[in-house]
Order: sequence, then structure tokens, then C-alpha cells
Amino acid sequence: MKQIALVTGIVLLAFDIMAQQKIVQTAGHERLGNFAPEFARLNDDILFGEVWSRNDFLSLRDRSLVTITCLISQGLTDSSLKYHLQSAKENGITRTEIAEIITHIAFYAGWPKAWAAFNMAKEVWADDVVGNDAKAEYQRSIIFPIGEPNDAYARYFVGQSYLAPVSKEQISFANVTFEPRCRNNWHIHHASEGGGQMLVGVGGRGWYQEEGKSAVEILPGTVINIPANVKHWHGAAKDSWFSHLAFGVQGKDTTTEWCEPVTDEEYDKLE
Repeated sequence: MKQIALVTGIVLLAFDIMAQQKIVQTAGHERLGNFAPEFARLNDDILFGEVWSRNDFLSLRDRSLVTITCLISQGLTDSSLKYHLQSAKENGITRTEIAEIITHIAFYAGWPKAWAAFNMAKEVWADDVVGNDAKAEYQRSIIFPIGEPNDAYARYFVGQSYLAPVSKEQISFANVTFEPRCRNNWHIHHASEGGGQMLVGVGGRGWYQEEGKSAVEILPGTVINIPANVKHWHGAAKDSWFSHLAFGVQGKDTTTEWCEPVTDEEYDKLE
């Protein structure tokens, strides 16, 4: 009974400490105290001092998630969003999680708003990447993780590629990264109905080419729609790392047929 009482006491003490945690904010008084003292009071004492401090209802992490979702949805990608992204990081939201959060928001709030938020989030989470080599430098330039070496599909690539699954909910997709000159083999996404693939450039510079057509440059923001049953390849430019999100389009009887590599002669014709 003493042990139960002791444990109960520790739990209650922990809850009491959590409930008493108070957010201290002074920005309102510092910036607007003379011009709009009542607004400053509401901002510092009510919004942060009371609402944000009600962490026995929602954790600070949860409040950060709700707040950045609201700001991005309204297109408010100014200093207020940067402040709340920094707070979200301090409140435990990781680089991988913020990438997934903003990606999810994009489908409801709009793609341009997500791009603006990603540019700001990259700055906030940049110091999470250690190292000074080319890979680390490139990782700092994109918000999605590079991931691990794509060993399972290495036989279908010329050069080194990396794979980072982003989401398995609703729509399954991953971030695929290519070192300079890396490209996948010619391949076909077969389907009797629907099917195909969609690519969204997120970093660096790359190429997409369908058989019998000229190659198309892929830059951050470029969207490539690949019909089912069309032979194609995609990969990095000669002098640039490259990353794209890869979305598999749902269809019937979907399979992928891997074909021959893209030869150096074919590839070197690209500028």
C-alpha cells in the first residue's frame, strides 16, 4: 500500500508540475506596449500566459502542431510562422515529422502555401544535419530526409540512390534522392486500369524522359505525371544532387517492369 501511495504521489506531483508550467512571453509588451498596451497584455498574458500554459489539456507539442497548421492554412508564412516553427522544434517535433506535417497540410491548404512553409522549415531544422560533406550539405538544402542507400533496387540504378519513406497513410509515397549522374533504368509501370506514377521535384536538378521524346528538366516544384504503360526513366543531372517525391497512382493489375540501363551515350547528351 505504501508503494502504491508513493507511486500515486509521484504521478500527482508530476501532473501538478506539468499543470503549473507557464509560458512566459514578453514580445507584445516589448514591441507594442506603448502603442497598443491592451493588445500587448492579451498577447503576452492571455494567449501565452493562460491559453498556451493550459498544458494539462493539450501538450505544448500539440499546441505547436495546431498553431503551425492554422498559420500555414492561412498563408501566413512570415516571422510569426518562423517563431512557431522554432517553438515546434523546441517542443519535440522532429525534422521528419515537420516534413510529414507540412506535406499533409499541402493537400488541404494548397501546394504553394506548403512550399513557402517548407522553405522556412528548412532553415529552422538545418542544424539537425551533421557533417560537412556533399551529402550533408545537400540534406541541409531540402526538408525531406535523404534516407538510407536504396540497396533493394540498386540493380536498377546507375550510381548511388537513397530512399526515405515519407508516408504510408492515405497515399503511400517516398522521397528518392540521386547523387550526381545517378539515374534509374528504363522502366514501365503497367496497369490494366489507372496506374502510373507522379513525381514532384523537391531539391536539386534532374531529368525525366519518356521513350521517343525529349528529356524534361525537373526542378523543385516541377510535377511530372507518368501514364501507365509508358517506358521512361528519371534521375539526377550531371552536376547536381536531385530528389523527388514518388507517388504510385492506384490502379488495377499494377506491376513494374525494369528494362535496360540508360547508357552513358544517351545520358551525356543532356545539358
